[in-house]
Parts: sequence; structure tokens; C-alpha cells
Amino acid sequence: MLLKELRKHTKLAAKRHPMFEKNKFGKFYIYFMMLFWAGYFIFFGIIFGFGFADMFPTMEPYHIMNKGLFIILAIDFLFRFAFQKTPTQEIKPYLLLPVKKNKLLNILLLKSATNSYNAFWLFMIVPFAFITVTKYFGITGVITYSLGFYLLMILNNYWYQMCRTLINEKTYFVIIPIVFYGLLLTLELTLGNPVSKFTMEVGELFIKGNLLSFLGVLIVAAGLGWINRTIMIRNLYAELAKTNDTKIKHVSEYKFLEQYGEVGEYFRLELKLLFRNKRSKSMFRMGCFLIIMLTGMLFTPSYEGPLGKSFVGIYNFAILGILMLTQIMSFEGNYLDGLMSRKESIYNLLRAKYYFYSFAVIVPFILMIPVIIMGKITLLMAISYCFFTTGFIYFIIFQLAVYNNKTTPLNESLIGRQSTGTGFQSLISLMSFGVPMLVINLLRIAFGEIISQLIFLAIGLALTFTSNYWIKNIYKRFMKRRYKNMEGFRDSK
Repeated sequence: MLLKELRKHTKLAAKRHPMFEKNKFGKFYIYFMMLFWAGYFIFFGIIFGFGFADMFPTMEPYHIMNKGLFIILAIDFLFRFAFQKTPTQEIKPYLLLPVKKNKLLNILLLKSATNSYNAFWLFMIVPFAFITVTKYFGITGVITYSLGFYLLMILNNYWYQMCRTLINEKTYFVIIPIVFYGLLLTLELTLGNPVSKFTMEVGELFIKGNLLSFLGVLIVAAGLGWINRTIMIRNLYAELAKTNDTKIKHVSEYKFLEQYGEVGEYFRLELKLLFRNKRSKSMFRMGCFLIIMLTGMLFTPSYEGPLGKSFVGIYNFAILGILMLTQIMSFEGNYLDGLMSRKESIYNLLRAKYYFYSFAVIVPFILMIPVIIMGKITLLMAISYCFFTTGFIYFIIFQLAVYNNKTTPLNESLIGRQSTGTGFQSLISLMSFGVPMLVINLLRIAFGEIISQLIFLAIGLALTFTSNYWIKNIYKRFMKRRYKNMEGFRDSK
């Protein structure tokens, strides 16, 4: 009953939110992409069903799928970082009611288990099972196999939540998933494939409807849920008590930036925003983690082709900016009234942000030096993608400074509202991800590898060296909309 009431309250809060009417395009875009990926997964399920039968004639296709279950779960784990947020609930209003906080947290975990994302892989598994399982086990086998797979996704959901919450709290907890998946890979490669054999047996038990296999998954999921609940209780009390602010032992004033005038002041403000506020700090950490992960991909044989190199190369430089700058001005919405009291403060703020994230691309460039030395990518490719990021991609993302008018909380993550981006944010993010890959592939087809990279470099350099001009244009357009934007920032606090 409480779960139903909280769902109802969440929907009502979303409908009554002042940004609801302004975000219709975002909802349409989300539904469209869900349909697109559902069709994509159905296509893969059919392809795997027939393809595995031809590729492995001595084994049943579902055996091959079951042997790769741990790979699917690992991919799902990574996808969740991009598409699934940790569960949130505006708990404060309920604290005055006779409802236990522990019960609210249990409901949060239950809501997470019933999240539609957990069932999304069924778009691939169900058609695959219909093609491969029905001839031996009938419809019952399809149902039990799908149910077992769904339970594995719930288990993976709690595993992801635990890792994500810990990583948001302390960056060094990223070692947990790295060690876990590294250990699984080591066991698989050195001890005669024990992991894939185990998952094959588990999948077989699912198909046969073995109750112990379902019970085992439920027990592990319940254990992970209990760990999540323990972590969430600790974080809940910390957020309610605002204890994070009392743990600061040293505060850097970044005094070396004073010599750069007002731009230096806003550069310092950006550093304080990133390193002193929970929400922005966790996003920044996630960006750094993704940079390391993308760099590591270049050492694997899977990304030795031109398409793989371009994908990893571009997004290695761009991922941090895409993560952080899609929220441009949204964090500042918490204190925008103060910023607007100073002449041209927004212009200098935008310049400082641009300089900061332009300097930030040095980090992935340094990490890619071993890959360049090994000859996996060329120096020209790295430089061209670096400047294309600071030029073209940042030029696109910075347009959001004109249109973002929704305040993002600085610290609340567990007890705050579950905020989603506007439709324009979604569109710009899509362009930032899709346009570079489309352009580089078209240029490669038309002119070859080297010429395409030189064109990328020229575009990037042109927009990088003219950044002051287009930032000034963004500032002027922002000022024309300032009252509308400020109203949106105030309404969404």
C-alpha cells in the first residue's frame, strides 16, 4: 500500500512541477528512444537465435547464450552508469508522518527492483527463447528462462546500486567492481572457463524451472539489497544532518588564480563547485572513471579498428564535458541571483568554465600517451580529437547555457527529487554523442583517414581560437532570456 501511495505521490509531484509543461519534448524523446532500443534488442534476439545455431552446430544456441551470461551482466552493469540513477525519494515531507525511515528505504529498494529498466533485456531474451527453447521445453521453458533472467537483472541492479553509491561517496571504491570483474576474467581465462560453465548450468536450471536456482538468485539479491539498505541509512542520516560540511579538514582557496582577475575568480568558483558539493563531485568522479575505462579499452583488441579507435578517442576527450556541461548554469541556479548582481559576471563565468574543461582534456591526452607510443592510435588522431572537443563539441554543449533553466541541487542525492534533464538537454547530449562519429565516418569514407583527421583538427582549432566570440554571443542571448531563466531556476529549487 505504501509503495502504491509513494508512486502516486511521485507522479503527482512530477505533474505539478513547474518544469512539467516545458519538458514534453524530453518525454517524447525518451519514449522514442525506448521504442528504438526495444526494436534493436528484439532484432539482436532473433539474430542470436539463428546465428548461434549456424556458428555452433554442436551446441544449442541457448547454451551459448548462457555461457555469455556474465558478459551480458557486465555490459548491463556498465550501461546502468549511463542510463540509471541511484534511487531517490523526497523523504523530508514524510519525516513528520508516523512512517519509519527504514520502511521508506525498503520501499525505495522495492521501487528499484520494479524499475522497468530491469526488464528491458527481455526484449532480447524472449524472442531468443522462443526461437531456441520452445522446441525442447515449450512455452513453459520460455517463461521460466525469462523469469530467471529478470531475477538476474534485479540482482545486477542491487549490485550496481551498491557500487554506484559507494563510488559517489569515495572514488577509491571503484576498485570493488574492477577487482570483481578482473577476478572473474582471470578465473575464466586461466582455470578452464569455470565462470561460463557455471552460468551455462544456471541458465539450464532456469529453463527447466528449477526452484533452487531461482531461490539462490533471490537470496543473493536480498543480501545485496540489505547491504544497499545499510549504506542508504548511513547516507540518509548524513544528508539530513548535513554532516558532510563538518568533515572538511582543509579548504584550499586557490589563491594562485587571483592574478587572472574576475575570470580567475570564477575559475576558482568552478573548482569549489566540483570539489565541495556532493552531487557535482560525484558526477566529476564518474567522468574521471569513464575516462580511465575508455583509455583501457584502447589496450584491448576489440577496439583496434578505425571505428573503435574513433569512438574511444573522441569520447575519451569529450565524456567529462558532456557529463558536466549538460548541466551548465543548472548548478549555478542555486545562487544565480548573486551572480546577476555583477556586470558581465555570467560572461566571465562561461569563459572560466570553458577554460577549465579545455584544460581538463589534457588528462585523457596524457593517459593516451602509452597508446600512442604503442602505435594503436596516431598522434595526429589524438590532437585532432582533442581540439575537436574543445572546439566543436563544447560549442554545441555551451548552447545549453542559454536554455537551461532548471536548478540542480548541489548536495542532495538520496532525499532530493529525482531530477531529469529537459528535452533540449537530451537533444544536445544526443548531438554531442552522435554528430562527431557521423562526421568522422563520412569524412573517412570521402577523403581517407589522414585528411579526415586534418579536417577535424581544422574545425576544432577554428572554434577553439574563436571561443571568446561565440561565448560572447551565448552571453548576449542568455541576457535576453535572463528573466525567463531566473524564473525557472527559482521555481525548480
